[in-house]
Amino acid sequence: MIAIAGVDLDIFEAGEGPPLLFLHSAQGFAPEHPYVAPLSARHRFIAPSHPGFGKSSLPDWIDAVDDIAYIYLELLDHLNLQQVDLIGCSIGGWVAAELATKAPERVHRLVMVGPVGVKTGPLDRLDIPDIFAIPQSDLESLLFHDPARMRMEPSRLSDEQLAISVRNRETLALLAWEPYMHNPKLPHRLHRVTAPTLFVRGASDGLVSAKYIESYARLLPNARTATIAAAGHAPQVEQPEAFARTVLAFLEPEAIQ
Repeated sequence: MIAIAGVDLDIFEAGEGPPLLFLHSAQGFAPEHPYVAPLSARHRFIAPSHPGFGKSSLPDWIDAVDDIAYIYLELLDHLNLQQVDLIGCSIGGWVAAELATKAPERVHRLVMVGPVGVKTGPLDRLDIPDIFAIPQSDLESLLFHDPARMRMEPSRLSDEQLAISVRNRETLALLAWEPYMHNPKLPHRLHRVTAPTLFVRGASDGLVSAKYIESYARLLPNARTATIAAAGHAPQVEQPEAFARTVLAFLEPEAIQ
């Protein structure tokens, strides 16, 4: 645990090399996730649990993704890191985008994995399906290319894991319910991002469409997209080897041939 601006952040760290800040999705972070090993083999891998997720505390003054971006800027100061590579997944991608607009010089390269955070379509329609209104079985079909393989059985979880899962969902609702899954101000700030940016999408992602990703990427000055086959909204979990290969090739273009 590290105390940052009154928040007790649960932080996992492993590996050596260029610093890499990893911002997890709404499902939270676990050290046993299969993408951790290949990324930490080449980088100093730093993965905080967002305020209100995992075991991190949630002060009552935090009620927006924007607030979390400031917390992570203070975390970089605390760790004496002037610049990092930054990966954000889903809502973590939204946090990463907010951070990169506030302090562009702190981000060396930026990877956004199935990110949310902006509104690209008609005002009277949701860009992202309403995950709070969708039955769990249907939601799994949107999240995963192979729902049967990726399904998490509640009966196999400990009481602590179940409590964390419920808490993660409650915090997601607090941060992203209204306006739903976006900050209306963010599109007007993304031109400030100076880091080369890679948008990554699983080919079977039922939450974040290819059209949404393409529209999002056009809001940044230097962005491109990549698609990972046989993966849904969490390619880092469903296809960890392909994910690590894609990300490392972008982060280290001179080292990965």
